Amino acid sequence: MNTILLGNLIKIRWIAITGQLFAIIFVTYFFNIDIPFFEALIIILFSIVINFYSLLEERNNKTISNTKAFLYLLFDTLQLGVLLFLTGGILNPFSMLILAPVITSASYLPALLTVILSSISIIIIFTLNFFYIPLNLEDDFNLPKIYNFGIVVSLIITIIFIAIYAYLFASSSRKISNALSVSKLQILNQKKITEVGSLSAAAAHELGTPLNTIFLILSDLLKDEKLKQDKNIYKDINLLKSQAQRCKEILQKLSQNPLKLKDKFLNKVKLTDLIKINFDKFNKTKKLQIDDNIDNKEPEIIFKDEVMYALGNIIQNSINYSKEIVSVKLNYSDKDIKIEISDDGFGFPKDIVDKLGEPYISKNNEGMGLGIFIAKNLIENMGGNIHFFNSKENYPIVEITFDNSILGI
Repeated sequence: MNTILLGNLIKIRWIAITGQLFAIIFVTYFFNIDIPFFEALIIILFSIVINFYSLLEERNNKTISNTKAFLYLLFDTLQLGVLLFLTGGILNPFSMLILAPVITSASYLPALLTVILSSISIIIIFTLNFFYIPLNLEDDFNLPKIYNFGIVVSLIITIIFIAIYAYLFASSSRKISNALSVSKLQILNQKKITEVGSLSAAAAHELGTPLNTIFLILSDLLKDEKLKQDKNIYKDINLLKSQAQRCKEILQKLSQNPLKLKDKFLNKVKLTDLIKINFDKFNKTKKLQIDDNIDNKEPEIIFKDEVMYALGNIIQNSINYSKEIVSVKLNYSDKDIKIEISDDGFGFPKDIVDKLGEPYISKNNEGMGLGIFIAKNLIENMGGNIHFFNSKENYPIVEITFDNSILGI
């Protein structure tokens, strides 16, 4: 459920109250325009009371539900509608402010609540076109009916357009934000798993020496002829040895690397290992080809969850679109590392190849494209570069470049 900070609504309403008070005072005492001043003041006081109530509610909860937010925005819309009724209807220059609650609703609330609020706003506009207290101006102010009708239509169209426009863009922003939050959470979980693995391996290493010493002492005790004569002590020593053996087995299990990487507590890994792990994770039937320019002397890099996750997204994408083979080419130089990931599927469409990595841009225009979007952000936030292009044979290629310093080479 989406929530809105109540403090933001309170601040916006204080601004509206200040503006409304200033407007009716300025119009009444400086322009000498006759309006129902005290009636308008009472309507504004209602808004002040609501805002003080909101301040009390904010002490208990900083955020509010969608339903409460809708009710607050509905009050703001009705309050403004009554003020407009008292001050000239839709001919009031400030009638455009009735769009503000609709925009807020479209940006944060579900579509149904936005549709309801928009419909109420349209009904208010229709009503104000026929029922209102006209402004008593010194000069006659008459508008042609067609112009008056045009104002009504323009306000209605603006409400509908703004509501749809704001909702679509806010919805896209929420989806992207959620996707990035999920990826950050997964990376955080992966880091914690890595830390646990490192602690387990360190514990197994540190406890191994004293445990071996215990084994040696117990073995010597079991060979002692005097102790053998006392069956109870001999039985207890055997029990101690069996429990020590059990501890040894548990430590061995804890020390096993879940990623099957035997480097120093996952500090150093090889890119080919990361590629194979991600390929095995997502693949069942396809083949993997790795080509590198180092003969059995591949340098090790610092293990980073961002690299692991980004490579996983791209490799998974290649597996999904490939026919039989996914190819990876590694090029090492004194300055940087280049990783080219390609497959034997169809190349990137020319109309989207320059847009890949943006949200909602995918190869077949069916997916959301958030996997590549997240991978691109992870790589670029680390300081790397990623490019998408097609080979001469029209095979898709994803080229990733990292400076050696980024990966600790």
